[in-house]
Amino acid sequence: MKIVVDDKIPYILPALHELADDVVAKRGADITADDVRDAHILIVRTRTRCDRRLLEGSSVALIVTATIGYDHLDTDYLRQAGIAWTNCPGCNATSVAQYVGNSLLLLQRERGLNLREATVGIVGVGHVGTAVMEHLSGLGVKNILLNDPPRQEAHDAAPAGLEWSSLQRLAAEADVITFHTPLTSTLPHPTHHLADSTFFRWLRRSPIVINAARGGVVDESALLEAMDSGIVSEAVVDTWEGEPQVSRPLLAKAFIATPHIAGYSADGKANATRMTLAAVCRFMGRTMTFDIEPPALPADLILSHNTAERALQLYNPQADTARLRANPDAFERLRADYPLRREQS
Repeated sequence: MKIVVDDKIPYILPALHELADDVVAKRGADITADDVRDAHILIVRTRTRCDRRLLEGSSVALIVTATIGYDHLDTDYLRQAGIAWTNCPGCNATSVAQYVGNSLLLLQRERGLNLREATVGIVGVGHVGTAVMEHLSGLGVKNILLNDPPRQEAHDAAPAGLEWSSLQRLAAEADVITFHTPLTSTLPHPTHHLADSTFFRWLRRSPIVINAARGGVVDESALLEAMDSGIVSEAVVDTWEGEPQVSRPLLAKAFIATPHIAGYSADGKANATRMTLAAVCRFMGRTMTFDIEPPALPADLILSHNTAERALQLYNPQADTARLRANPDAFERLRADYPLRREQS
């Protein structure tokens, strides 16, 4: 059994060496067709494009992406080739919720946002959107609008006390709009440039716009125009259209601008690794016995008794913003060498 794995997936190699005789760990963007030709299992993140070019003629029977998103997998080709695949839905949902919540705490502290009075619109209410909703409720947000046409059309009930909203209504009424959809270009609900010039014309309250979904969900040129004209008051941007290249004007203008690390808490990474190993064990007919836990916080860390300050001690996205602004060309390195971040003490 040979397994090829992205070398930036944490806590996974000792377990893989117990499961397989041959384990090859490489930088995700550098994995080639030669690497996977005689491999049986491929474990990736978003930087490995899994398509015909990589996989044709290989022995790969299973692909696991240790991520929620899977737009880097050519699922049509994988189906045709008979290659099984799975992702890790919800693995870093609470990590993204921490990112969104702490960004809003900073906006409350530095820009006068009142979370208890603000209306927050959440676009995309899957694992991540639901975690964001629950986290913001815990921060005192009382007015939440939810937009998720696929769930609404499937007659899924909205969370208790809430209802589904049209995107146009959400745009008109929200003080904060945060996106948590997958990136798709297919009907009936394409999300590529979901926030485009038309969307920004619907805005009425000069809201804060957050994109921690996928870069292409928000049209960055339209967002910049909306910010320049005052239609959007502030932006929080974690995902970028041209990754790993970033829009320098948007990098300079956004309140928070980070290198696609919203879901990068140690807790989220441990969840993804645990789910990845479970998928590999199921495929191999093995019992999942691996206990994957993130490292502890430094023992000398003294946390504040104030809830908001304690949250920002655990994670302040301004630090990631400063690192990206200091060296935008280091986008991939900043992700690969991300420091320890815990969601809770």
